[in-house]
Amino acid sequence: MIKIRYVFLTIVAFAVVGLSSCNFGNEAANNSPTPNVTSETQVVEKAKNEEARDVDYMTKLALMKGHMIVGKELLDLNKPKQAEPHIGHPVEEIYADVEEELEKRQVKEFKTGLDDLHNLVKLKPSDPEIATNFASSMKAIDDAIAVVPEDKRKNPAFILQTINGLLDTANSEYGAAIAKDKIVEDIEYQDSRGFVLYAQELYDGIAEQMTKNNPQANKEIKTAMTDLIKAWPAAIAPEKPVKSPDEVNKLVKNIEQNVQSTISS
Repeated sequence: MIKIRYVFLTIVAFAVVGLSSCNFGNEAANNSPTPNVTSETQVVEKAKNEEARDVDYMTKLALMKGHMIVGKELLDLNKPKQAEPHIGHPVEEIYADVEEELEKRQVKEFKTGLDDLHNLVKLKPSDPEIATNFASSMKAIDDAIAVVPEDKRKNPAFILQTINGLLDTANSEYGAAIAKDKIVEDIEYQDSRGFVLYAQELYDGIAEQMTKNNPQANKEIKTAMTDLIKAWPAAIAPEKPVKSPDEVNKLVKNIEQNVQSTISS
C-alpha cells in the first residue's frame, strides 16, 4: 500500500516599507495556493508497488499449487503418509501470509476447505471424499488466482516474475534435501518438484508469446527448464540425486537471467 505524503508549502509574506503596487501584485501571486497535482513519479511508483503486490500474491498462490500438485501425485501413488505434509503446507505455511490480500481482493475464504482436506488425508487416508475435497481446494486456489487482472495473467513479464519466485524456492528446497550426495530430506525434494512442475505449467501458457516476441530468451529458458526437470525423475525421491545442487542452481540462475533480460527489454 502506497502512502503518498503531501507537503504543504507555507509562504510567509514580509512587509516592506514603500512597496509599490507592482510589489503588492507579486506578493499576491506568491501567496496563491500551490496546485495539488500528482506527479508523474508518484504515478509510476504507485504502479510499481501495485505490480509488486500482485506478483507477491500470485507467487504465494503458485507455491500453494506446487504443494498440492506433488501431494496429488503421492496420493495417486497410494502414499498418503508422504502426501500429508504437502497437503498441509498450503494452509500451515502460506495461507496466513496471503489472508489479508485475499480479504482485500474479496476472495472467498478457503482455509476451512484446506484444513478439511488435510485432516482427511491425515486421519482417513482411504476416504473417497478426499478426491472431491482435493478438487474443490484446487478450484479455490485457482479462483483466488483468477482475481489477478487477466491482462497480467496473460502477460509474460508478469508470469515470468512468478516463475522466478517458484524456481528460487525450488532451488533452496532442493539444496536442503541433499547431503553427501544423497537425498536425505524427501519432503524438501518433493516440495521442489511441485514448484518446478507448476513453473513449467505457467511457462507453457506464455511460450507462444515468448516464441514470437523473445525467441532467443524462449530458447534458452525452454532448454534450461527441460534439463532442470530431470533433477526430479519422480515424486518418490531416488536415493542418489540425478543432479547436484550446484547443477540445479546453475540452471535456475540461467533461467532467471533470461527472465530478467526479457522483462528489461
